[in-house]
Amino acid sequence: MTKINQLSNKVTVVTEVLPYLQSASFGIWIKAGSSNEDDSNNGIAHIIEHMLFKGTKSRSAKQIADEMARIGGNMNAFTSKECTSYYATTLREHLPIAIDIISDMLTNSLIDDKALKKEKGVIIEEIDMYDDSPEDLVHEMLQQRIWKDHPLGYMISGTKKIVRKVTREQILDFMDTYYVGANMIISVAGHFDEEMVLGLLEEKFGGIKAESDKINQKKSRPEYNRVQCKRHKDIEQLHCNIAFDCISYLSEERYVLSILNSILGGSVNSRLFQKIRENSGLTYSIYSYGSSYRETGLFHIYAAMNPSQTPTVVKKIYQIITEIKKKGVTAEELSMTKEQIKTELILGNESAKSRMNANGKALLNRGRLIQMEELIEGIDKVSLNHITEFANQYLNPAKASVSLVGNLKDLDMRILEY
Repeated sequence: MTKINQLSNKVTVVTEVLPYLQSASFGIWIKAGSSNEDDSNNGIAHIIEHMLFKGTKSRSAKQIADEMARIGGNMNAFTSKECTSYYATTLREHLPIAIDIISDMLTNSLIDDKALKKEKGVIIEEIDMYDDSPEDLVHEMLQQRIWKDHPLGYMISGTKKIVRKVTREQILDFMDTYYVGANMIISVAGHFDEEMVLGLLEEKFGGIKAESDKINQKKSRPEYNRVQCKRHKDIEQLHCNIAFDCISYLSEERYVLSILNSILGGSVNSRLFQKIRENSGLTYSIYSYGSSYRETGLFHIYAAMNPSQTPTVVKKIYQIITEIKKKGVTAEELSMTKEQIKTELILGNESAKSRMNANGKALLNRGRLIQMEELIEGIDKVSLNHITEFANQYLNPAKASVSLVGNLKDLDMRILEY
């Protein structure tokens, strides 16, 4: 059974006891990511994520790693555009130790200047790694240009120039602003004693400041800008990313998007994969995906191909989209895709970690829990007309943005026009 409680300092806690498991998963979600930054500290949320693993008042970085390894646990973290999360999964008897380690990291980290300087070097290497990955770069270029000067377009890792300048004082100020009780959600799922865990969470996290008056709640809304961007790289393949203005993750149309994505390019039996890769052999990799945020979103189509095939691939992508807009999808496609998605939802929901993630994300993004029955019902309600209407509303090639990375010396950019 899933329950929601609140600590004395306004930290929201969601617990789901699963007595048939031998494991437990714990995660803390902070409503702060790169979209909460500005042009003076872009990358700071990601820097903080790194620094919290670098030592506390009672544990060195090696002791943090050793203690988690000693209990056979898996601990990690990530930073996104709209949140940061720290989490661990372990055997049920070791859950209190995992909670103690992560609470120590969040409340007692040293943020040592020497360690910060060293970690900046690691992050700069990470930025270079992404720059060397054309599949990542072609996506990031679009995000940056489409959202223009809005923080939603900032790179999560930041730029090398800004990362080098971030100070310990800036980090402490960012944490003082966003790492507060009212901005945090703790999710625990698996086999554990609920009363004991709630008491432990109060003990370990209850000392965090409840609120901050520095959080800017009135940010400007991101606006879609149609762009074309390119980066020449002397590599064999050309990487192409096409993006359409689309919906936020709060939209009721998210179920339609999920099904359309799967039919169009989200699986190996999708139209893009079958017609362009399998039947025509024009690409090695082609797929579609959504990147949705609280207020807006994009729908992407990615393809990697020999540069000479680019005009044909882009033309075929737009032809497949136009066909769906005019003729819709078949009843068989819709039925099969619904079953695929429902199966993935149910199978992906059967571990402590997946339940912890699902509950934490639901509260973070929607302020309420989403039961599996609601998800299944949302998928089942999608009709053939819903798919056609959605495609016609959002998938307009004349308004698409396009990003290219690769050997561009002989490429005529007019091929991108619809």
